[in-house]
Amino acid sequence: MSDTSGNWASDPTLPGAANITADHDGWHTLERTLEYDGPFAKVYHELVVTPTRPEGISWTVVRRKNAVVVAAKTVDDRWLLIRQERIAIRQAIWEFPAGQIEMEAGDFTGLQQQSVWRELREETGYAAGPDTTLTPLGVFFPSAGFTDEHSYLFLADQLVPHADGAQHDEAESIVECRSFTPDEFRQMIASAEIRDANTLAAFARLVTMGLI
Repeated sequence: MSDTSGNWASDPTLPGAANITADHDGWHTLERTLEYDGPFAKVYHELVVTPTRPEGISWTVVRRKNAVVVAAKTVDDRWLLIRQERIAIRQAIWEFPAGQIEMEAGDFTGLQQQSVWRELREETGYAAGPDTTLTPLGVFFPSAGFTDEHSYLFLADQLVPHADGAQHDEAESIVECRSFTPDEFRQMIASAEIRDANTLAAFARLVTMGLI
């Protein structure tokens, strides 16, 4: 499927308020052809004008929904991590809970927060307690060389176990969820036991913002 109208002010899969990767300031999509349409990603061949390439450049782009990543901390000051099987790398690795934002119409901040609480419940079996606060840590691009995927980072603290436990998504393979002391968590980062980009990005933000 090809469209040469050049009308790419926003990605049609995202509400305008959520789309920070739309054409702007010298960036203009001349052509976009859908090569693959899957349940979790779309692959396009695109011809794009950039500020330094007025003639345009061809690129293959994987487009995905926005996501949230949750640095999850319990009431007893322990970090929650899940260990999940990742097919692409043939390994199960430790990660902060994360998931795509379901892009219904509505306030984008509210949709982010709904996604945070959903992923925490599904993947860890924890929920907000009476003293829980949710702190935004900003956005990051996990692999900007080929995908527009971007994740919104949050710190959720003072979490408590949900009465009904976890509700794992059938599409995911979560092997276990465990809590770690701050020292254990730092050692896992330092020793490269944690290799997940989402978790490393959240850790970097937590450190530079003085939250860990």
